[in-house]
Amino acid sequence: VEFLYCDLASMKSIRQFVQQFRAKNCPLHVLVNNAGVMLVPERKTEDGFEEHFGLNYLGHFLLTNLLLDVLKQSGTHSNNARIITVSSATHYVGKLHLNDLQSRCSYSPHGAYAQSKLALVLFTYQLQRLLTANGSHVTANVVDPGVVNTELYKHVFWVVKVVKWMTAWLCFKTPEEGASTSIYAAVSPEMEGAGGCYLYNEERTKSADIAYDEELQRRLWTESCKMVGISDAASRLP
Repeated sequence: VEFLYCDLASMKSIRQFVQQFRAKNCPLHVLVNNAGVMLVPERKTEDGFEEHFGLNYLGHFLLTNLLLDVLKQSGTHSNNARIITVSSATHYVGKLHLNDLQSRCSYSPHGAYAQSKLALVLFTYQLQRLLTANGSHVTANVVDPGVVNTELYKHVFWVVKVVKWMTAWLCFKTPEEGASTSIYAAVSPEMEGAGGCYLYNEERTKSADIAYDEELQRRLWTESCKMVGISDAASRLP
């Protein structure tokens, strides 16, 4: 096990991390996009992005795109490289505001968080369509870990914190349980060659209807490329 530092809220840090990883000339068989914040007060990343959208979504969008060629080289016909992105059931109530992805008009922590999680599902589906079209031995899936007892809830209202403290042992998953679906997507033989799936409790399930809107997927992808400065990302897909 080796640790390389990467701050998903910093485009500079992401690019530096990718350079360091590439310098090792290692294959990349599994990429799990799991960083995130939830219900943080209105604030921006160092690049000027609203924090939920910038960290939860754009950071993973850039990281994945910069590592796609390594994933392509690592995957084979019988052993595809795998990209697993962690979303949330909150995406079901999310709305994507293409004209205000930074939530400048009316900021809501709940709305911004839900939008970032919906964006991750849309991104995964569009990525899988592009990978399939290019015949790449790489699959992309998105998972819902469920309600997990972690520090992700530190920004919720104090009443919710009290309820969480009282009921976590009964209603919340442990971190190990919360990781199970991501691990399943990463290593299970049943998922070999399967992409574009939304997984919950290690089973394929249906995501929000809006997430299957291919035009919305394409528009978000194009806008995301502009925001992170990789306008040729789609053409560079393997």
